[in-house]
Amino acid sequence: MSTPLLVDEVSQAIEEAAEALFAAQRPDGVFDYGISSLATTLSTVGAVSALHFADPEGSKDLMTRGVAWLGSVQAEDGGWSMVPGQESEPGSTAVATAVLQLVAADTESDRIKAGQEWMRRYGGLDAVPHFEVVAWCRQFYSYVGWMDPRDMRRFPLELALLPGLYRRLFDLRAPMVSALALAQSRHKPLTGFQRLLAGWAEPNALSVIRQVYEHEGSTGGWCEDAWVTGLIVAGLARAGLGRDMVEGAVRWFREQVNADGSWNSGPLDLTWTMYATHGLLAAGYGEDPRLGPVKSLFLRLQQHEPFTAFGCPPGFWGWSGTRGWPATLETGEIVSALCRLPGTDQADAVRRGVTWLTLQQDSRGSWGLCVRNTKVANSGPCPHMTAQALDGLLDSGIGADDRRVRKALRWLAKVQHPDGSWESVWYRMHTAGTSAVLQTFVRAGLGDDPAAVRARQWLERTQREDGSWGTGDPADAGTVEETAWALSALLAAGADPGSLLSAVRWLLAARLSDGGWPAAPVNEYVRHVSRYAMPPLTQGLALRALSRFRQGSTR
Repeated sequence: MSTPLLVDEVSQAIEEAAEALFAAQRPDGVFDYGISSLATTLSTVGAVSALHFADPEGSKDLMTRGVAWLGSVQAEDGGWSMVPGQESEPGSTAVATAVLQLVAADTESDRIKAGQEWMRRYGGLDAVPHFEVVAWCRQFYSYVGWMDPRDMRRFPLELALLPGLYRRLFDLRAPMVSALALAQSRHKPLTGFQRLLAGWAEPNALSVIRQVYEHEGSTGGWCEDAWVTGLIVAGLARAGLGRDMVEGAVRWFREQVNADGSWNSGPLDLTWTMYATHGLLAAGYGEDPRLGPVKSLFLRLQQHEPFTAFGCPPGFWGWSGTRGWPATLETGEIVSALCRLPGTDQADAVRRGVTWLTLQQDSRGSWGLCVRNTKVANSGPCPHMTAQALDGLLDSGIGADDRRVRKALRWLAKVQHPDGSWESVWYRMHTAGTSAVLQTFVRAGLGDDPAAVRARQWLERTQREDGSWGTGDPADAGTVEETAWALSALLAAGADPGSLLSAVRWLLAARLSDGGWPAAPVNEYVRHVSRYAMPPLTQGLALRALSRFRQGSTR
């Protein structure tokens, strides 16, 4: 197929994909592919275990339904995945097996044995490649006597006496760590001195949990997520503390349970919408009136109160809601989107978002998720989040010679892997991070910088024979998301569109009958351990890539 004919096909694909994306838009502007897709093993495990400790008699019906759902989504190999239907994962399998033992040992013995056998084949908890996952798996094992509490890692409750350090050490996990540490102070053998320190620190730890609870409106849930809420409530109930919060959570679990007995991970209204919007803007739909509700959504959901528990000033966006948890990724992307949407009424929101990003930049130049200068795995510092924060600053009109930009670019060059790739803590492996950072270097006028050249070479080297990109490992199949990330980055870096025809053809061939693309589990819930798919991200990335190809081919 000649390039002109291919460009015509790309244009038709862009139009059809955009209409398919708009078909998924709610009246409030959110691009929502169905909240039921967020029903997860972890969320259901969290709810069932919390209800067992908080309200075992009054919530027996909910626990019974949750157990039945967990049984229905156990894989044939005996394991569980976070999102049913994917490959079994150790974290989900360990906690699902333990919670069945906790609440239904007599009726679910076969499923429990199958789960234990899966974990044995996997290599047990010692083989799990994430210490945080191991920590909460061990917590669940202690619930059912599979681990002596004396052998569990101790959560150092006394660190809550130093609030600034506590935030940096635990980041957004501080409420969960606080609850589990409070429970340990009642159930794990401690020395007299440790018990004394725990007593002094208890009010501070409880305050962290309550600050988040009240910031979100005292709804009964934390982060609108049954897994997060479950971890916190189980800890509080076992510690005999925060009774009003525990009772509120029991009501929240009853309100939030799905008809099939499962519970959901938190909604991602803003995350879905910002990625979809970027794709539509790249495709030329900026003046489309259907993006009007999106702009209103972004303006309405910017937060104007500080998030005290994490030490965050106002001006940020989270991944959902007017009271959600702060996030650099969403704040940077939404600032960029607002700068590209028509009109002037967003100017103040952009200014406040830029101020928040400026205040949240780490002293080393990077950005993490929400706590400045943290080093917590899965929260920062992250090259991909740093690139997205920089894009927000650059789109707002800040120059590439600005101190904030130069400092961040120096950090990015410093943490680049020797092979030319970069990390991305919220997306699997290296294609996403490498693509995002390369585009940011180009945006800053540094496309010829040695770091950018190495990144471009890594992407060129890891393209698969069929034209797609995956993780960079030849054994892993290509995905729409990673192919689109890489294609966009290489085109931005000046690659000849004619040299990337195989990637374009691969994306065109991957389309679904409705004009969209299939979503792959490239999003990291817990890095290297639990993943999920996000359809609006998939559609937005593919639209961006094809639009950039069309633009480059028609100059």
